[in-house]
Amino acid sequence: MKKINEYGYMTPSHKENTWMEMKKGQNIAGYGIGILLLDKVWYPIVPGNVVNAWTYKYPVRFKAVKGLDTPTLHSGAPEAYDAILEAAKELEMEGVRAISGACGFFGNFQKRLAADMNIPVAISSMVQVPWIRTLLKPGEKIGIMTANAIAMSEQIFESCGIDKTDDLVIADLRHGENFHNIMEDQGSFDNTGVRDDVVNAAMKLVEENPDVGAILLECSDMPPYAWEIQKATKRPVFDFITLINWMENACQQRPYDGWI
Repeated sequence: MKKINEYGYMTPSHKENTWMEMKKGQNIAGYGIGILLLDKVWYPIVPGNVVNAWTYKYPVRFKAVKGLDTPTLHSGAPEAYDAILEAAKELEMEGVRAISGACGFFGNFQKRLAADMNIPVAISSMVQVPWIRTLLKPGEKIGIMTANAIAMSEQIFESCGIDKTDDLVIADLRHGENFHNIMEDQGSFDNTGVRDDVVNAAMKLVEENPDVGAILLECSDMPPYAWEIQKATKRPVFDFITLINWMENACQQRPYDGWI
């Protein structure tokens, strides 16, 4: 009888005469990506948002970090780390292959969490900055759209492997006419208004900085509007979903089949 390790794709040929293994303590399966999220937020989670399951074409496992709120995470407060690590360890026990996050400011803890885990970790969209640089022409910049520019500290840059910031242009949505409803947990927002805030900010960013060659969305609430940002600015747009899809593809490869 063929023995199959718990890590891998189960093909039709595995359905018979196969001895399967499972990690002790794991009572669910099939989740490739685990996503850490804030415990205390209150606003609509629309498709495209990192914590809307319809955003993905594959199963994801969500895990709230107990007691974690927006101000604490954005500040990078050290006391938040133990709860983040505990939630990440729970996801690992549940069988996920890699861990991401649902706020760019999880990046304050990226370096530390990656060192403490036994599976790949990319908990902030900001970790894509070094990769994006390799795609651009010399002298081109990266436009970063964030929910809170004042919280873009040296801590998050260093933790996410960003060794310089002179080629980064920041656009702050914190006080957007409609976007602020998300930041202030008001329980509702005008979706068209939020879209317009984000797209208009992106257009202003590239108009004022024509040397911006790509745009990165720090915030997990911005991906629903990424395609419209791309259409308006004619630039590549990176966000949490490009990051999570990249990790999922790497950690859950599937066999190819078809005619030759």
